Amino acid sequence: MREINGNLNAEGKKVCIVLSRFNDLIGSRLLEGARDCLLRHGMDDQNLDLIRVPGAFEIPLASEKAASSGRYDAVICLGAVIRGDTPHFELVCAEVSRGIGRVSVSSGVPVIFGVITTDNMDQAIDRSGGKVGNKGWDAALAAIEMTSVLAAV
Repeated sequence: MREINGNLNAEGKKVCIVLSRFNDLIGSRLLEGARDCLLRHGMDDQNLDLIRVPGAFEIPLASEKAASSGRYDAVICLGAVIRGDTPHFELVCAEVSRGIGRVSVSSGVPVIFGVITTDNMDQAIDRSGGKVGNKGWDAALAAIEMTSVLAAV
């Protein structure tokens, strides 16, 4: 049996991060975690592009444009959707996750879901560099690994 595993070497990789400006306190922390991960794993900062979009709902369209450009080995989608008092939360979360998944499958480029969805701001802080770690870092690590997995298939 042949087993294919990815490695965690980002050297020579080109990555685009699509970041929601809404809930910027959390988004900026996720971005910091993702960038730190990529650089610590050998990526040259010149190979990292950032696209800022108004909110999480706009992430799938921008990520599709980036993934289909042929310029990137991976696209990392970052943002935060925090539950409020209306059903808006469920609608946004469903469309963002569906859209990001569609882009990844249709483009053949790893498009990584790093959009955190939480019930409150405390949970969001915990997941963006607090006591639960930084989900931006985790998303970047997944992007690095997936680029090498797909290259080996």
